[in-house]
Amino acid sequence: MYSEKVMDHFSNPRNVGEIENASGVGTVGNAKCGDIMRIFLDIDENQVIRDCKFKTFGCGAAVATSSMATEMVMGKTVQEALEVTNVAVMEALDGLPPVKVHCSLLAEEAIHAALWDYAEKNGIQIEGLKKPKADIHDEEE
Repeated sequence: MYSEKVMDHFSNPRNVGEIENASGVGTVGNAKCGDIMRIFLDIDENQVIRDCKFKTFGCGAAVATSSMATEMVMGKTVQEALEVTNVAVMEALDGLPPVKVHCSLLAEEAIHAALWDYAEKNGIQIEGLKKPKADIHDEEE
């Protein structure tokens, strides 16, 4: 059902944790399935992502997509990170079952939300970045 890469990233997730004083933090969630994903970015003065960590509450696919997404944006510029799509995350994991595709969407949305937070904190615009949908807390109210 799951690829070896998905199982590896679930069993041995990379970049788990938080970044204190992160340049950007994005939290997204899907109230229907209960997955909540938070991505932390440390971005340098050249807009390169020096470090990326995640905390995810959810199923194995949510953990695996979070782990892979952090690996995919590390060392990239803000603009390059914006181009990491859910499809790219799924392909890097050698696919996901159709019922778990939403996990890869959450990973993409969490990256975008963290980039939005970074842009807001620094008073800059990132070309092509759209304001994220309301986060998980807004959905609950």
